[in-house]
Amino acid sequence: MAKVLMKGNEAIAEAAIEAGCKYYFGYPITPQTEISEYMAKRMPDEGGLCLQAESEIAAINMLLGASASGTRAMTSSSSPGISLKSEGVSYLVGCDLPAVIVNVQRGGPGLGGIQPSQADYYQATKAYGHGDMHLPVLAPSTVQEMATLTCEAFDIADIYRTPVIILADGAVGQMMEPVNIAECRSREVPPKTWAACGHGGRRRHNIINSLLMDPEELERTVLARFERYREIEKNELAFAEYMVDDADIIVVAFGIAARICRTAVDAVRAKGIKAGLLRPITLWPFPSSRILFHSETAKAFLSVELSMGQMVTDVKLACECRRPVEFFGRTGGVIPEPGDVAAKLTAMAKELGCETR
Repeated sequence: MAKVLMKGNEAIAEAAIEAGCKYYFGYPITPQTEISEYMAKRMPDEGGLCLQAESEIAAINMLLGASASGTRAMTSSSSPGISLKSEGVSYLVGCDLPAVIVNVQRGGPGLGGIQPSQADYYQATKAYGHGDMHLPVLAPSTVQEMATLTCEAFDIADIYRTPVIILADGAVGQMMEPVNIAECRSREVPPKTWAACGHGGRRRHNIINSLLMDPEELERTVLARFERYREIEKNELAFAEYMVDDADIIVVAFGIAARICRTAVDAVRAKGIKAGLLRPITLWPFPSSRILFHSETAKAFLSVELSMGQMVTDVKLACECRRPVEFFGRTGGVIPEPGDVAAKLTAMAKELGCETR
């Protein structure tokens, strides 16, 4: 299959269809509306359903119902709309239901603005819903990854019976790049023997429920779920590295920020500053062990984000105080230039006494 020029949002939608998504529930909000528009156009031809719900709250509960039937389903929104879905996400987790949830982030808090942001990191990785829970979080940095990670998200969701978040940003959602949907790969997933999809008397009734009144039963259920989380941490951790083997300063960045930082790394390398880039692809699980490994040789780390600093906390924890960790970010929808990051790296190199030409 030849590459096609697509927006990032369109790539998510086409990849979801390729992955076998049959139900999409959404509500318009910038900068992710193209996902809904694309699904509305394509789903009827694929034997699926795209439904514009009356609200984000309705959409997430429709997603729960579709997932309970054993069908692959997806919803998408942008930051304030994602917040409205949080209660329903907790119910999805409590029912052990697989689903894909896309957040194409915009500036906040509140309605904020419609420009790109990465300020939903805490929400996605730490507290997207009440109770003891984690969600796998995938962070694409190219339009091609918007497609491939969408297919990956559906498989992870089915293998571990959990909702999966695709945490994109408005820049990657709106930019256009060549995409080959054929690069999306599918994995073997277990049969959905738990689904409430009719049984014709051939098996016992399946009941989808998150209410467990016996505290010991609830504890056992949560502990079993956390066993699955440990499997996800072991099997699904993903990251990419660029020029880190001899780096004195390692930049940690995801999404559009990682692309900016790669250019900055090239710029300071040309001046003799040994910088590298570690890009988390999974924000949860976070590549803490890899950062700790590099702390043996690197002199410092720099977390670059489109926020006031959220991932930087995880970088500091991963280092276990072995190396200094600094932060550089812009917020409110402002995207830094590679030169801004290069200037920060140059200043850090001078403070650390790193050799330059």
